[in-house]
Amino acid sequence: MPLALIASAGTTANEYLARHVTEMGYPRPVIVASGGEARRRLGEKEFEIVVINTPLPDEFGHELGAWAVEKSRAGVLLLAKSATALQISPKLQQQGVLVLGKPFSGVQFRQAVQMAASCYRRLAVILAENARLADKLNQLRLVDRAKCLLIERRGMTEAEAHRLIEKQAMDTRATRGEVATALIEEMEE
Repeated sequence: MPLALIASAGTTANEYLARHVTEMGYPRPVIVASGGEARRRLGEKEFEIVVINTPLPDEFGHELGAWAVEKSRAGVLLLAKSATALQISPKLQQQGVLVLGKPFSGVQFRQAVQMAASCYRRLAVILAENARLADKLNQLRLVDRAKCLLIERRGMTEAEAHRLIEKQAMDTRATRGEVATALIEEMEE
């Protein structure tokens, strides 16, 4: 179930924002009244979207927006008075924070929330691909290390070492990384 965090100090605004966010598929959004509380909550759970209604009692809110983008995967939407939004949006948008000027319509708010959610989903795909590539790179390093040890300690050629690792991986139905790890442990004992 996707989670939404709303950082807002106004009761009327909280009701409005929570109603729209709930209608968009974020049941029971977490509502906090300060930047400090929002930071604490962001450290506890993974939120898909963060809506910051400025100003907050302990800070304006743009600091929280930049922090949330840096420390979480959430799509971050900052709501500020139109004049202020025009001033702060260039810098915040470079950091990945969406800025929406107040007053705004329900349609504009919903579109902004959808964009923030899209940012979260796109980042999730990129991070999953990054993790897959990091794992692949780690396995290649293990295989190369095992090949070096086979060449160094067993006098094999690079082609023979490669063939041995491939054959053992097929025979044991293990990954080349797992075979390489076993060979490294065996040869380092």
